[in-house]
Amino acid sequence: MKAIDGTLRQAGGSRAAHGEPRPASALLGMLRRELLLTLRRRSEVATVLVFFVLVASLFPLAIGPEPARLRAIGPGVLWVGALLSTLLGLPRMFGEDYADGTLEQMLLSPTPFAWLVGGKIIAHWLVAGLPLVLLAPVLGLQFGLPPAALALLVGALLLGTPLLSLIGAIGAALTLGTRGGGALLALLLLPLYVPALVFGAGALAAQASGLDYSGYLSLLGAMLVVAMFLAPPVAAAAVRIAIE
Repeated sequence: MKAIDGTLRQAGGSRAAHGEPRPASALLGMLRRELLLTLRRRSEVATVLVFFVLVASLFPLAIGPEPARLRAIGPGVLWVGALLSTLLGLPRMFGEDYADGTLEQMLLSPTPFAWLVGGKIIAHWLVAGLPLVLLAPVLGLQFGLPPAALALLVGALLLGTPLLSLIGAIGAALTLGTRGGGALLALLLLPLYVPALVFGAGALAAQASGLDYSGYLSLLGAMLVVAMFLAPPVAAAAVRIAIE
């Protein structure tokens, strides 16, 4: 309980000189808390990475070594692998804090709860999204992707994986405390992930065909900006409903 109280004081209990909460300090405090908790369960991070590697590596073994076919399916396979890998950590975004009552204490904090949710989303991306972005070029080599395609893959994933975490936070909040939440979460989120998958993989398909791919990246960026403003308050409202 002392650790929880200390986190809440750092994440949301401080006030400015005029008695107003400091949302930025709360967000950074929550981000630090989530990353410290992640360091205590490194196996979960390893599970995400191993799953991504396995998904991306099994397709070349099943399809065969034909270079043209591998280059054609490579971007889609890597995007699907990243999408499925991000799902693994979503149930724990709010689940553990919900089980031990920490979420209720966070709701009582003077800081707007949406900022605390934002810290959780950023932590999820740093743990389950950014490592996939860094690993994707290495896995892309087994599909024979050229350097230009690998660079575009990294850029598209840098836009797409935060979007997956933001949308996933809404799904995790909506399924909080429900039976079979993991399966329900996947059924809820997979249709919502389709636009990010289509635009992310479509950018690489357009580049391979010699077409302009900037429109795909622009759409991904626009979706990310909209999600950055809407996802934290929507997820916070869903958590409040689940607790009340």
